Amino acid sequence: MATPLRNLERVSWGEIKDSKGSAEAIPFLLNTVAWGDAATARAALQDLRERICQFGFVVEQATAATVPFLWELAELPQVTCRVQIIQLLRDIAEARQWERTAAAYPKLLNRRENWVGWEREARQAVRAHRGTLQHLLAEPDTELVRVTAELATTLAD
Repeated sequence: MATPLRNLERVSWGEIKDSKGSAEAIPFLLNTVAWGDAATARAALQDLRERICQFGFVVEQATAATVPFLWELAELPQVTCRVQIIQLLRDIAEARQWERTAAAYPKLLNRRENWVGWEREARQAVRAHRGTLQHLLAEPDTELVRVTAELATTLAD
C-alpha cells in the first residue's frame, strides 16, 4: 500500500485560505487524523472541520483541496474516525450556503471572495471520488456503512 497523504506537498497550502486564515495547518491536521490515537485524531478532525466546513455548511477556499485527502483517509482501516470523515464529506456535498445567499443577494457575487465557486468546487471534489463508495459500503463496520450510504444518497441527487 502506498504511503498515505504523500501528495500533501503538491498543494500550496500557504496560498489558500481556510476559516482561520492561511490553510498551512491543514497538512498537520490531516496527518494527525491519519496517525493519531482515537482522541487525538477526533480533535484534529474537529479542528479541520471548523477550518473547511464551519457549522457543517460553510465551506472555504481550502475545502476542495482538502477533500481528496479526506477520501484517502476514509479508506484507511487504521484511521479511527472514518465515520466522522464520511459525515464531513456529506456536509461538504450538501453545502449550499453561499449559493442560496447569493441568489437572495446577487451583489455578493461581485465580491473579491468567490464563495459560490468554492462551494461548487468542493461539491465537485466530493463527487469526483464517489467511486470510493463501493469499497466503503463493503466494510464490516456497520456505522461506517450507514453513513457511507447516506453520502451515496446525497451524491445521487
